[in-house]
Amino acid sequence: MSTVSFPVLAGTEPIRVVQVGAGGMGRNWIRLLADSPDVTLVGLVDLNVAAAEAALADAGLSGVVVGTSVAEVAAASDAQAVVNVTIPAAHHPVNVEALFAGLPVLCEKPVAPTVAQGLSLAAAAEVSGQLLMISQSRRYYRTLAAFREQLSTLGDVGVITTEFFKAPHFGGFREEMEHVLLVDMAIHPFDAVRYLLDQDPVSVYCEEFNPSWSWYSGDAAATAVFEFSGGARYVYTGSWCADGLETSWNGTWRANAAGGSARWDGENDPVLERVAPADGVAPDPVADAVGLAGDAASGSGAAASAEEIGGALAEFVDALRTGTVPSGEVHSNVYSLAMVEAAVLSSSTGAKVRIADVLDAAYAEALAAERRPDVTAALEGWGVPLGVR
Repeated sequence: MSTVSFPVLAGTEPIRVVQVGAGGMGRNWIRLLADSPDVTLVGLVDLNVAAAEAALADAGLSGVVVGTSVAEVAAASDAQAVVNVTIPAAHHPVNVEALFAGLPVLCEKPVAPTVAQGLSLAAAAEVSGQLLMISQSRRYYRTLAAFREQLSTLGDVGVITTEFFKAPHFGGFREEMEHVLLVDMAIHPFDAVRYLLDQDPVSVYCEEFNPSWSWYSGDAAATAVFEFSGGARYVYTGSWCADGLETSWNGTWRANAAGGSARWDGENDPVLERVAPADGVAPDPVADAVGLAGDAASGSGAAASAEEIGGALAEFVDALRTGTVPSGEVHSNVYSLAMVEAAVLSSSTGAKVRIADVLDAAYAEALAAERRPDVTAALEGWGVPLGVR
């Protein structure tokens, strides 16, 4: 993989943005973009033009170019960037159209339905020279950043766990999905643990099942054990039909490391307990707590004070203004999607699965399926997935 670089947008005027997708999540993004001082919503793309116009009217917006083509709306509105809020199946074609129209893209998770398409998009970003960032909105919590800061002071991490127990009655497509918990939700904690550990996954063993009282057609419960490159184990246990004593949407987290343990309930400030160091001098828990709280509150970077999709937008804007590679840049984000795909494969086969094997299979699939000669050449130039082994 070549070093990631992309054009920097000079000036201080708000960045002119076209949004693609005007559905339920799209309306959330419209409100965010309309309220942000850093961007101006100048275009909205949707196959249903009437729905797009209705979404703008509901948000009290006028003068926004509306159409069905990303490139055409971007040209008509003199856009500088794209926010992709379409359904996952549309992520690949929309991202490719935007990138090769010369526009950086902030795309809702997942990067694409498959790791193969994710690799294709990483290569497309290289060829186009534009930034493709994935919005993993659950990375952007002040209390998660504080939890990460605590872990960084505890030395080598041995085990980190997430328990996720919710009981949403979505109706619609989710209740008919296969692997519904892993595919639709687990990418959030899988991505978050990569952020916490600053490591990439090596392997996974996973089991899925559907409790007898489940209202889902597919397996709504799962347990997965991942090994990470630094030797840590990550254990994820979750259910989407778990009435009573529900966890936060972020789950509840616990980590044990050489210097002690930390716990986060997914919402409030994390709790840290250190063990005495080898010199026998007990740590000062008050000083530790004050120092970490201060670091977390002040933060660093543009996304420090913004959370969820607001945090993703802030980091995207900061990247375009400074050239700093954002945490959700596509080459890195592919590993989060590979964790999901590997967990599903492990559950389906009953065997432990190496992440490298998933990437190798996806790389072969991407090479066979790619239709743009320039992207094919970039993929071939890697030699191995993402050019890294």
